[in-house]
Amino acid sequence: MKVYTTQPFQVIYSLFEHEYLGYLFESFVVQINSKGQLTLQHQNISAKNADEFASRLDADDFKLIQLIDQIQQDAVLKRFAAKKVSPADFFLKVYDPEKGDKSLQENISHYIQGRMGKILELLRHDKQTFIMGKDGEPTWKRIQLAPEKASVLFHFMRNEENTHYFPRIRYAGEKLEFQYKNASLVCYEPAWLMLNDVVYSFDKPIDGKKLQPFLNKKFIAIPRSLEENYYRKFVAPLVESFDVFNKGFDIKSEKYEPSPYLTFSEILATDTSTAKSNGENRAERGGNKVLFSLAFMYGEHLVQTQEAKRVSVSMEKTEDSYIFHKLIRDLNREKDFAKELNKRTLEVKNGQAVLDKSDAFSWLNNNLQELEELGFTVQQAEKNGKNYFIGEITLDVGITEKNDWFDIYGTVRFGEFEIPFIKLKNHILTKNNEFILPNGQVAIIPEEWFTQYIELFAFAEGEDQLTLKKHHMALVNDLQNGNLATVTMSRKLEKLREFETIEDQPLPAGFNGELRPYQKAGYNWLHFVQNYKFGGCLADDMGLGKTVQTLAMLQHRKENGADSASLLVMPTSLVYNWINEAQKFTPGLRILNYTGTYREKNVELFSEYDVVLTSYGIVRLDAELLKSYYFDYIILDESQAIKNPDSNTSRSVRELKSRHRLILTGTPVENSTMDLWAQMSFINPGLLGNQHFFRNEFLKPIEKDKDEQKTRKLHSLIKPFILRRHKSQVAKELPEKIEHTTFCKMTEEQEHAYEETKSYYRNKILKNLEEHGPGNTQFMLLQGLTKLRQIANHPLMTDAGYEGESGKLKEVLRMTKNIVGKGHKVLIFSQFVKHLEIIRKSLDEKEIAYTYLDGNTKNRQAQVERFQNDKSIQVFLISLKAGGVGLNLTAADYVFILDPWWNPAVEAQAVDRAHRIGQRNTVFTYKFITKDTVEEKILALQNRKIQLVTDLISTDETIIKSLTKEDIDNLLS
Repeated sequence: MKVYTTQPFQVIYSLFEHEYLGYLFESFVVQINSKGQLTLQHQNISAKNADEFASRLDADDFKLIQLIDQIQQDAVLKRFAAKKVSPADFFLKVYDPEKGDKSLQENISHYIQGRMGKILELLRHDKQTFIMGKDGEPTWKRIQLAPEKASVLFHFMRNEENTHYFPRIRYAGEKLEFQYKNASLVCYEPAWLMLNDVVYSFDKPIDGKKLQPFLNKKFIAIPRSLEENYYRKFVAPLVESFDVFNKGFDIKSEKYEPSPYLTFSEILATDTSTAKSNGENRAERGGNKVLFSLAFMYGEHLVQTQEAKRVSVSMEKTEDSYIFHKLIRDLNREKDFAKELNKRTLEVKNGQAVLDKSDAFSWLNNNLQELEELGFTVQQAEKNGKNYFIGEITLDVGITEKNDWFDIYGTVRFGEFEIPFIKLKNHILTKNNEFILPNGQVAIIPEEWFTQYIELFAFAEGEDQLTLKKHHMALVNDLQNGNLATVTMSRKLEKLREFETIEDQPLPAGFNGELRPYQKAGYNWLHFVQNYKFGGCLADDMGLGKTVQTLAMLQHRKENGADSASLLVMPTSLVYNWINEAQKFTPGLRILNYTGTYREKNVELFSEYDVVLTSYGIVRLDAELLKSYYFDYIILDESQAIKNPDSNTSRSVRELKSRHRLILTGTPVENSTMDLWAQMSFINPGLLGNQHFFRNEFLKPIEKDKDEQKTRKLHSLIKPFILRRHKSQVAKELPEKIEHTTFCKMTEEQEHAYEETKSYYRNKILKNLEEHGPGNTQFMLLQGLTKLRQIANHPLMTDAGYEGESGKLKEVLRMTKNIVGKGHKVLIFSQFVKHLEIIRKSLDEKEIAYTYLDGNTKNRQAQVERFQNDKSIQVFLISLKAGGVGLNLTAADYVFILDPWWNPAVEAQAVDRAHRIGQRNTVFTYKFITKDTVEEKILALQNRKIQLVTDLISTDETIIKSLTKEDIDNLLS
């Protein structure tokens, strides 16, 4: 029955007994009548619907409901059943009297009882609690939870024949008669006893199994033949934890001051089952670890500290009886001693700690003297053949900036011995932690030195005197920040790590337009790394304007007397985008398009230009020619193209010569950390060491072992040379929608197909215009323009036998992969279902998941919900006609318009599928235009006839009718 929140209701908790799981609770809300009484109208409440009733629930109710959900039959089944099975089959099998799974029964019981204990403790906070009726009525009988806690006194009465054992329970100063009274234990861990509709808890947590036998039994008799074993295994632990009344044997309380004993011994690295490792569980060099054990001497008794019991009991058998020595421990004093170890970074848990061998010796060397002064006895539990040095180890490293490098010097002190730091070079690089001192002792090099100084030795040069290149100043900063070296560095160089101190640079006079604040900061940063003669990586998110920042910098180089051309290398598909952006923002830059089969292979031409645009393929083909020219800048766009350091492209690019180097990429790491090595080594050769070193010290630990320290170290090394802003970081500086036009170059085969079709329709239409006028050419013009638009997308749309590629498809897939790789979602719109089918096939080949919608899609809403809610679906292919309106797709923050047409309003409606109420991110729109095709002409015509084409009621027919002979001539030229 539904409980109405508009009328009074009460949350209650109802106890019932499950056939297999024992006592459980269920939570309910119950409607209250006009007299304030509970009615029979009730409804189960769980975490799924609790918010509906939040007005009458407090924090304890929400905790209770969550705990109660966890002990229900379905929750137990979900947690403990290995496979999908019905409740009946599961419980019958697990709890079968003969073949049942005892171990699983215990695990389930422990899981249930632990939660029942927490539930009962919360129910004591004035919650209405009932016993459920057999008919399922949750408010059958009210029960109370005793506000105070009861106590238990265990009695042991030893006589000539046996020992009688029984408990006495007292509550509020009175004896509680619970035997033979239909009492029951509603929880065992710890015990909660229900008697006469009152549930009692105990001041000392007690296992309910110790009370269960006495619900219907006066006492248990232990015969003399079993008593010694019984006293040792059962009575001694009870004496430690509970109040005991004894007769026929003695219990003696004894008290001493504790004295700490710390022992250490080598153990096999795999033998750590008795203790948990302190700190990182690194593999010990040599295979061993060191186990520390903390114990305390009380009088003549050595007490281990694995369990922090207030009392430690040992049993002594006398001639005719037993004496239990009840040792009262000073736990506070013990904790004080343990804290002294914790202060000194030895984290003792349950009396033990395990350290890697090198860490253990380092710790002993640093703390031995202080521990002995505090009263610790520190002993090695066992000796071995090696004579280890135990004493103080210190290291002083100094780094001083010179003109173009850093000098490195240092001294290691092992007690009385002083060793030059450079003597540790081979030990650090080969990871050998045993250093032989002049007296033959073995000193263990601290483990952290292998992490802290391996890059320093790997990057440094020299055998007698170590030096380091200037671009490794990030490593020097890291050492200084970690207090691992004393650094003397000029203020000028220190500024490189303080981005906020970068000086503002005026924009060049020949730059048309404005830079947004973050773009201006990027422009300043490009000058910053340039001034220090370092290479840089501009790694802003796609759409944030890496191109315009770079063009502004190149214009500045031109105006400040750069004496040679700069080389811009990029994927072929981006050449025209750079040309168009340069014409828009830096029209004064002299640009040479060094691409194509008929390029003039003469580097002397370069001096007549400011910027040479070329492709990665051309660099590979013309490597010998290009490396003969000394460029001002070499700039790589989409620099992940050189991510494979062994590829011909990567090798060719690295051999080029220039004064400055810059890379542009939105995805510096696509597949592997090695991608980063190739690109960083291009802009700053030697920055990350050689490939072998980088693979062993960074790639493997980061990718295989998920080593956070190595990740941080790598980040520190490259950070000064990378500027990366995410869209979310600069969101306040961005308009709500940002529109880009991306120009795509046709492939040779595509261009051939396009020219053939264009010539055919041009001749046919112009002839018809002359003979019959514009009225009879509308259909033919529309047909011709449609075919040319399709070929501009992909010739497969008009020729099923076409075997070549499409420039636009390649660019769409490249950008889709980029966006998907960074976790964004994209809507891809096309007016042609055939085009979407081609893209669909390509996404399948690349194993990129997507949803799809065109006019034939039956389950439109299901497709929308999959895209909106499934994180693994990042691409939505939509036909413009079917999905341009009526959809809410705010999960996307990128929109691709694949083919332009007359009416921008239709495109705007498509963009608004993503850019609408509920969208929290800036929406980036990319319109793909195939260069030198009718698509480019349509854009130009749109600009000339802007009023006409923005008219919402304009149709293809009305626009075609309005075209003049000059317009048609321009479209088909």
